[in-house]
Amino acid sequence: MAKRDSFLLRIDPQLMDQLRRWAEDDLRSLNAQIEFLLRRELRRAGRWPNESTLEGETECQEKASEPSGEGTGDGDRLPPLGQPQGSDG
Repeated sequence: MAKRDSFLLRIDPQLMDQLRRWAEDDLRSLNAQIEFLLRRELRRAGRWPNESTLEGETECQEKASEPSGEGTGDGDRLPPLGQPQGSDG
């Protein structure tokens, strides 16, 4: 297994709860879910190499695990904490 850095992350309990639920839905550990989301956003921002990702994961594998259809565009951003979804900020 590749070496991993570790660090303490202070996170809003509501956000942590939603991440745990999402990880369970995707059959991932919480840590794997957070890494997946960070890696995906780095790619979207053009800040991750196009080559194979860490630990042999390829773009094809990640695309297969991303949801398709509705909710995959820029409109799927979460609202600020404490603000209900669908609210206009």
